[in-house]
Order: sequence, then C-alpha cells, then structure tokens
Amino acid sequence: MAEQISARDAVRQDAAALAAILNAIIARGGTTALEVPFDVEPFRAAYMERDSQLLCSVALRDDRTPVGFQYLGRHPKLPGDWADIATFAQPEPKIRGVGRALWAHTLQRAAALGVATINATIRADNMEGLSYYSTLGFQDYKVDRAIPLRDGTPVDRISKRLDLSAVQGAP
Repeated sequence: MAEQISARDAVRQDAAALAAILNAIIARGGTTALEVPFDVEPFRAAYMERDSQLLCSVALRDDRTPVGFQYLGRHPKLPGDWADIATFAQPEPKIRGVGRALWAHTLQRAAALGVATINATIRADNMEGLSYYSTLGFQDYKVDRAIPLRDGTPVDRISKRLDLSAVQGAP
C-alpha cells in the first residue's frame, strides 16, 4: 500500500529537518540555484521568518517525518499580487506524492493570501523541476540567459507563471 503524504504549515520545530532536506539537495547539485548549505537559524530566517514570506508548507510521511517543503513569498521584482514559489523534496529515497501534497496545500492557501499569479524560476538543467511545474499548469514566460553558478558555469533560468484564476479547484 502506498504511503499517504500530507501537508501543513511549517512550524519552527520543522526547521532542522527542512534544512537537512535542502542541504541534501544542495550537496547533490544540479537542481537548485542554491549552492551554500544552511545552518538551522539561517534556514529559518530565509524560509520561515522572512518578511516577504506568505507560506512555508511541509510535506509529511505517515509517521510525521518531514520529506519536503514549499515556500511561497513576495519578490520585489514581481507585481504586488504575484508570489514566488520554491519546492524541495527529499532526494533519497524519493517518495511519491510529496509535490502533489505540497501543491494542494499551497493552492488552497494562496488565493486567501491575495495571490493572483505564482512565479517559479527553475534552472534550465533541472528537468525534474521544469516538469513538475509544467504538470501543475505553469507556462514559460521568461528566460534569464547564462546566469553563472559559483564556479562560473553559466546556466539559464526559466521563469514559469500560473494565473490562479485559470486553475480548476482554486478558491
């Protein structure tokens, strides 16, 4: 029987587990624009207590172990009713349903938070991330070319948008 993944708002006590998930993704490389690991307090400041934060959701296994998180926040380069999204799922072992559970929770809350459109900016070499957001209905609208990584390697960033008014089931 497949494990059921649930999602809820993240709480302060989740920070260590969520930082560990993000750090595993950073260490693996190739998918996130983030390249420097986080200690717990800087993670909290960046993803759970930032002034521009709207929501930080956590995905949980049946045993309540965190296996992923999704951040939704305002960004100064986006219109006022837009939000920026970032999704991170435990890389090993991969667990099915993390992205779906996080998205259902975020979608339910986003309109109530005054969000009309959600932006996702993904590295062009992150095929899994590009596919995830496309599956949710996000559409490409902008490409930032050759953004250098810390080692100088140029990688394009693809921005996708989703207008919540077009999402079936959105509040």
